[in-house]
Amino acid sequence: MLSSVLNSERAVQVNIAIMRAFVQLRELASSNRVLAKRLDDLEKSYDKHDKQLMEVFNAIRQLMAPPEAKKKRAIGFGRGEER
Repeated sequence: MLSSVLNSERAVQVNIAIMRAFVQLRELASSNRVLAKRLDDLEKSYDKHDKQLMEVFNAIRQLMAPPEAKKKRAIGFGRGEER
């Protein structure tokens, strides 16, 4: 490319550096694809676990909630309307 237009040693070195940079970019892109696939797989497996964990947390919250207070009966005699 550059070395074919400019016939010098420096142009050849720059051309080699450019090619190496593109090779590194290609390797990086392929490793990112592999990493993205692994992340997707992890996300899918954790999604199922997330739902199960939320059910467990909800059950624990229900157990931790204070019981509902029962209405106490009045002691003594009262009129029929109050009962």
